[in-house]
Amino acid sequence: QEVKIFRALILGELERGQSQFQALCFVTRLHRNEIIPSESMAKLRQKNPRTVRQAEEVRGLEHLSMDVAVNFSKAAQLSSHIHNVCAEAKEAIYTREEDVKFWLEKGVDGSMFEVLPRGSDVPELQRCRLCQDRWKPCTCSYSLSIEWYPCMLKYCRSRDAGGKVSSYKCGIRSCQKGYTFDYYVPQKQLCLWDEET
Repeated sequence: QEVKIFRALILGELERGQSQFQALCFVTRLHRNEIIPSESMAKLRQKNPRTVRQAEEVRGLEHLSMDVAVNFSKAAQLSSHIHNVCAEAKEAIYTREEDVKFWLEKGVDGSMFEVLPRGSDVPELQRCRLCQDRWKPCTCSYSLSIEWYPCMLKYCRSRDAGGKVSSYKCGIRSCQKGYTFDYYVPQKQLCLWDEET
């Protein structure tokens, strides 16, 4: 179904009444050519697999408004991986309305999606970092960075005896990318990291 899943585990602050950890899942559409095919990954073995690698290309920060909640019990139809990856985040799986439209056109059951309140619908809805009351709903923001992932194939050129140039796959190009997700929470207590310092 062309699905990309991000899972974040945030350690809780026990002295602030939080549980041991909080899990979040962000599900978005995976566009073609965004990551290299797994078949190519299997063929192109990395030398020195234990090496800590630096990304060759830094891609810009992507800011996503996650305005739809995903029902965990029905989400297997969207991706069989959601059941395993998002098991700890059953009540906190988010996606975007524009991605939902794409999946609905592909025949996914719309009953797994629930549109969340937005600032435009609820004028008093503040960003969590500005909200004083820990029990009020607000718009939370969570940022993460993927330091290294295989984003493109590398092609090398060779010249045959007759001087004809041809290209062949000879490696993997790596990228780094940052994401910021904004999403609705029913109380600021679920978003205590998003505070002004």
